[in-house]
Amino acid sequence: MNMFRFTLTVLALGLVTSGLAPDATAQAWPTKPVKVIAVFPAGGSVDQVARVLAQQLATQTGQSFVVDNRGGASGSIGTAILAKADPDGYTIGVVFDTHAVNPSLIPGLPFDTLKDLTPLMLVGTGAMALVANVAQPYKSFTDVVAAAKAKPGSVSFGTIGAGSIGHLTMAQLGNQLGAEFNHIPYRGGGPLMNDAIANQVPLAIGSVFLVKPHVDSGRLRAIAVTSLKPDPNLPGAEPIASQGVPNFEAYTWWGVYAPANLPPALAKRIYDELAKAINTPAVKEKLQGQGIDVSGAPGSELDAFVRKEIARWAKVIKDNNIKSGD
Repeated sequence: MNMFRFTLTVLALGLVTSGLAPDATAQAWPTKPVKVIAVFPAGGSVDQVARVLAQQLATQTGQSFVVDNRGGASGSIGTAILAKADPDGYTIGVVFDTHAVNPSLIPGLPFDTLKDLTPLMLVGTGAMALVANVAQPYKSFTDVVAAAKAKPGSVSFGTIGAGSIGHLTMAQLGNQLGAEFNHIPYRGGGPLMNDAIANQVPLAIGSVFLVKPHVDSGRLRAIAVTSLKPDPNLPGAEPIASQGVPNFEAYTWWGVYAPANLPPALAKRIYDELAKAINTPAVKEKLQGQGIDVSGAPGSELDAFVRKEIARWAKVIKDNNIKSGD
């Protein structure tokens, strides 16, 4: 009987210990360097968000947070690496708005966008801006629509690439307004801005982060933003919603993910540190300076947001028969 009682006691202690272990591990996180995958190359907004967060997280926790740029295929290469990493909290990743477009645009993604990742935080959203070279006659979005309707296909606009949110936004607007625009895809924001500044492409649409320096320099004119309200970073640029397309809105966004099967207690621990970081005044100021409306919403809200974005852009891609590389 004594041996029986002893065995039961040991089993009970084992169950209690195993029950507490995940929480204890979560509270101890991080005990070694954390890899932060940025799914786009150095220099862009995803890289900047990753580095701003990594620096603050290192300050808060006393551990290194190392940014690893894994660009390519609209962010899907880096996301695939993230999805295959161990769900131990030592690999997290920063994704961009293409995350919600890729499932409809790229055949045979090597991961399931909704099942193979753990959403941690919606960092924030940002308006896009439609800009014109200052030598162009366009002063407003209504000018652009009028020209496109007068001569279908004559109005060209550039984006950072086929299937980008800018491309899809203009496709959706064309559908709603019965206007035909001519899309010119570029391989990233740098080449797009170079040609817009050189007046090789009359219009360009991109994130406020991308276009603002060139608007500030006087080489490009911001004629519309895709947010419901004017963006304080681009004074004078009125929302498309107030230029003939009521309630229209489209946003770039940035989110933080981990691999699937991350223990809930660990996910909460990481989120708490991310929330602390993003609410640090210096961090918030840096992100807002990039045209980001800082959110800090938890993983559940990021998941709900992304599901809506996937459905929205899937319809635009299908309706316009948009292919990767178009």
